[in-house]
Amino acid sequence: MTFGETETRVDALNKAAVNADEQTLAFIQAMSDDAVKIKGDKVFVIRGDKAFDPLTGAETALAADAEDLINPNLMRAELDNALAALKLFSKDEKTRRDAIKTLAGENDEARLPLIEKAYALETVAQLKNQLELVRAGIWLSSTDKAKRLDAAAQLSASNNPNTKTVLLARLASESDADVKVALQAALAKVEASLAWGDKLGAIFSGISLGSILLLVALGLAITYGLMGVINMAHGELMMIGAYATYVVQGLFQKYFPGAFDWYLLAAVPVAFLASALMGAALERSVIRYLYGRPLETLLATWGISLMLQQLVRSIFGAQNVGVENPVWMSGGVQVLGNLSLPYNRLVIVAFACGVLLAMAWLIGKTRLGLFVRGVTQNRPIAACMGVNTARIDTYAFALGSGIAGLAGCALSQVGNVGPDLGQGYIVDAFMVVVLGGVGQLAGTVYAAMGLGILNKFLEGWTGAVLAKIAVLVFIIIFIQKRPQGIFAMKGREV
Repeated sequence: MTFGETETRVDALNKAAVNADEQTLAFIQAMSDDAVKIKGDKVFVIRGDKAFDPLTGAETALAADAEDLINPNLMRAELDNALAALKLFSKDEKTRRDAIKTLAGENDEARLPLIEKAYALETVAQLKNQLELVRAGIWLSSTDKAKRLDAAAQLSASNNPNTKTVLLARLASESDADVKVALQAALAKVEASLAWGDKLGAIFSGISLGSILLLVALGLAITYGLMGVINMAHGELMMIGAYATYVVQGLFQKYFPGAFDWYLLAAVPVAFLASALMGAALERSVIRYLYGRPLETLLATWGISLMLQQLVRSIFGAQNVGVENPVWMSGGVQVLGNLSLPYNRLVIVAFACGVLLAMAWLIGKTRLGLFVRGVTQNRPIAACMGVNTARIDTYAFALGSGIAGLAGCALSQVGNVGPDLGQGYIVDAFMVVVLGGVGQLAGTVYAAMGLGILNKFLEGWTGAVLAKIAVLVFIIIFIQKRPQGIFAMKGREV
């Protein structure tokens, strides 16, 4: 044990950490947790209401007048770094990865022996490369010019934002001309790498937004694109799907806590059925009497949307409710230092692709899809062929509504669920359907992905509000030049 000035204690801590055993690690953790008391030259580690000897681990009597060991800010920082360095030897890969992140930007040469030792023992190639960068960052502060030059060369291969900060800080204090040139070259390479990460991040964010728009617009592609119904309650059907997911989550938390991580698999069909049944009820009770009257349909469905919002407020309250991600959707894939792909977004992209393929198969390859296309293209002839057009209208509207419910289920995994959930997407969804071409599924896909990526790239330059305005202006100009959208109907379908 070492007492005295903070600098003396820091030196002792660094020396002890190099060859630390489990008892030393436990004592350092106790100091970090303010669980150490002292009385003269005696030290006590406190666990609960008992005291233990830090050397033997045996329980001992706590001196009545023992005082808390005070750790100044400098000592606390050194304790945190020492613990992180010691965790480099953990058997758990995630623990080692987190420890390396904590040590990123470290410039204390006293850490080098531990880092060198961890580097020699590390077996995971990615973590070994990251340790090499941590070591190079420490070398930047060395008095040896050759080490600083080597460090600059090694850090030039980094794509970690912290590396840029370290290089800028060192560049500001560097006096040697050769090292300055090396640091500037390394900084340029790091900035170029980070720029690629930003671009790829914007593309992924655009694809993620596009997949959400695609899910929202797929339902409209049926109810508006194929059936010609301007359904202003489409957003509220999404909201019903999201609240259905919330209800399923609550049931699993209460009755099946051990299977909670799989509640989402049960929520998907429930969300679809809840919205589909609501859509079927709306079609049978209101919308079937308004076919061919777009203005009346718009006003009626807008009124229905207000009623559904108020119904949800009465049942669940006006405040947003939280829907948790399952464990397998938490976290993400670290592709670059400044690019992480969240699992929940990746799952939503895959889910949107799955829904799209299922819908394309249903509309293009099944008997129901044939009837839907026949009724929407020529209702009198379909009726003459024996098709129950009223029933097909209900089925088609329920299908579009059910897909809206799936969109709500997906949206619940990336944000809070509230009565106004659908209002933020309904206009964008209509723009996607119109831009892609009414009744064209392929156009819906192109429009959703295109608008998503365009919106995210513009956000980086102009901000979110101006990006929305720019996208709207683009759509207006495009529709003026090409009213039929990206893909126009051909042949007898016209």
